[in-house]
Amino acid sequence: MKGDRIRDTQRDTRQRGHEERLNMALVPDKHYGVWLLAGIALLAAICVAELPSRHPRHKTTALKMDEASLTVINELDSEMFVSWLSDHCYQCVYQPLGMVPAQLAPGVPSSVDFTVGTQHGISLLVNGTAVSQETCTVQFHFGEHGNYSLWVKNLNDSSVVNCSLVTDTKPVNSYLPILIAFVLFSGLALLSAVGSTIMRLDTVKNLMFRFGNSMETERLINSELGSPGGRVETATDSILPNPASPVRRLRSLDTFRGISLVIMVFVNYGGGRYWFFKHESWNGLTVADLVFPWFVFIMGTSTSLSVSSALHSGQSRYSLFIKVLWRSAQLFLIGVILINPNYCQGPLAWDTLRIPGVLQRLAFSYLVVASLDLCVARIRLDNLPEDAWWYSAREFLLYWPAWLCVVVLETVWLCLTFLLPVPGCPDGYLGPGGIGDMGLYPNCTGGAAAFVDRWLLGEKHVYQTPSSRVIYMSHMPFDPEGVLGSINSVLMAFLGLQAGKILLHYRNEHSSIMARFLLWGLVLGVISATLTKCSLNEGFIPVNKNLWSLSYVTTLGCFAFVVLVLVYYTVDVRRCWSGAPFFYPGMNSILVYVGHEILEDYFPFRWRMADSRSHAEHLTQNLLATSCWVLISFVLYRKKIFWKI
Repeated sequence: MKGDRIRDTQRDTRQRGHEERLNMALVPDKHYGVWLLAGIALLAAICVAELPSRHPRHKTTALKMDEASLTVINELDSEMFVSWLSDHCYQCVYQPLGMVPAQLAPGVPSSVDFTVGTQHGISLLVNGTAVSQETCTVQFHFGEHGNYSLWVKNLNDSSVVNCSLVTDTKPVNSYLPILIAFVLFSGLALLSAVGSTIMRLDTVKNLMFRFGNSMETERLINSELGSPGGRVETATDSILPNPASPVRRLRSLDTFRGISLVIMVFVNYGGGRYWFFKHESWNGLTVADLVFPWFVFIMGTSTSLSVSSALHSGQSRYSLFIKVLWRSAQLFLIGVILINPNYCQGPLAWDTLRIPGVLQRLAFSYLVVASLDLCVARIRLDNLPEDAWWYSAREFLLYWPAWLCVVVLETVWLCLTFLLPVPGCPDGYLGPGGIGDMGLYPNCTGGAAAFVDRWLLGEKHVYQTPSSRVIYMSHMPFDPEGVLGSINSVLMAFLGLQAGKILLHYRNEHSSIMARFLLWGLVLGVISATLTKCSLNEGFIPVNKNLWSLSYVTTLGCFAFVVLVLVYYTVDVRRCWSGAPFFYPGMNSILVYVGHEILEDYFPFRWRMADSRSHAEHLTQNLLATSCWVLISFVLYRKKIFWKI
């Protein structure tokens, strides 16, 4: 008997060793995409950083990023005044560029060098000081680090002024680093897809069967994709769902959350200093404007699922509300104390402490939406009368009291935004102030939203350098995470909550889930088209991230439903994508967000650059920093380390 036990032990040991070798052999099928991500990111860093830096000669060596050199050459007998205006600036007044003296002598023109921006197109206005002299306007999109000459002369010895722009030195291709990075990461995705397909081939499976236990090999090969089954995620935390939940999670939700988070980290780190990876100056959308609302949206979806699971498990609504209250307080305090821009001044430096913020807005949205859901959520969903008139729209009509509360909140936002008197500003003003609106309201940036923040929080406790300063040259502080905008963030989270209700009521019907997602996306798209009149600046309520306008929420809600359909279909229905590598940061979202904010200025997330004027080096640094957080989240996932609050 003792010998049998020894032999059994030895056999078990050999079997475990064999399984470990099998696991090591098959790790590329499960997680090789993450390791390839790190390798490709490093390769991208090397390739992009080694791009030839083509700087113009002579006078342009001091040019900064997104700048070009313009020489204005005057062949007129009178001095000329040159002004400029960004084509991205709506109803703005021209800004002075400089004065160009009259020609020095007949046939000897005068010239003055200027520096112009290259992010957007520019209109140049040349005015002669002589009353009888006409003006000319030149519209052009300058290229980074290019040399240009603007010749101003009379046309055929007449009084008509002719302006002609000449390119002296071609600009650098500032978008080439993006192309290289796109090709490299697309290659990563292709390698990941091909590798996953190869590992699922019967030939490969049979080959693996020859070297190990066939059942274990089959389990290991298919473990990454899993089986969608008919059950949905029942996370216990709407911000960071519980990874140890015994019920299988919907990977599409974590993947969607991870996509939002990865893009958020990338744009927060700088996005290669490209303008479309920064927040829009005022009306409109850039890549950076998409991710935060999506994060709020998926938070609402997780809230619906987690509340339903908790109630079904027997927890009382009061105890759940206490947990919601505590989590909201934790999020708010983390946002105010840990990742506040002024935390380096010390824990007691409250004079200029910014009170609003991303986590603070998440905390408020979560508190309101979770509380509403606790009031209306049903413990059981399988006992509804199928013959009732409201059954076909049960995921919406059953929760009408919560929707009524949201409508009341939205009415408050509309009334305050358009009816609240703001000293020195017109009622319902939604503009950027500064030089916008022909410079008539320079101190009215944000209208009622900014006024409410200054009244409730104090001018020193809101964001001091809003994005409107870039183009509209506003000088008033304005907080994009202010009080009024938080009302609309509640609406965004509640739209996500509605997506969760759809998942709960149609948990076994993939077609119904996707159809309703698309229907909600269509409805929100129609509302957005109506509010904006399908224009950037001429609508009733333009799309504006700074204000978190109603049209901004409906537009991003429309996008969120469409993206969620695509991710849900590919990850949980067809199972042709595991969600990697975005799935891993989506499982540890709070840790990644807080970590990337606190460690932003430390190596390997940032280092001293050899050429800070290069988009290539900035893009390399930001891509590597983002990839590091994806890799960190992957390691934490493997170690089963999750931070939840």
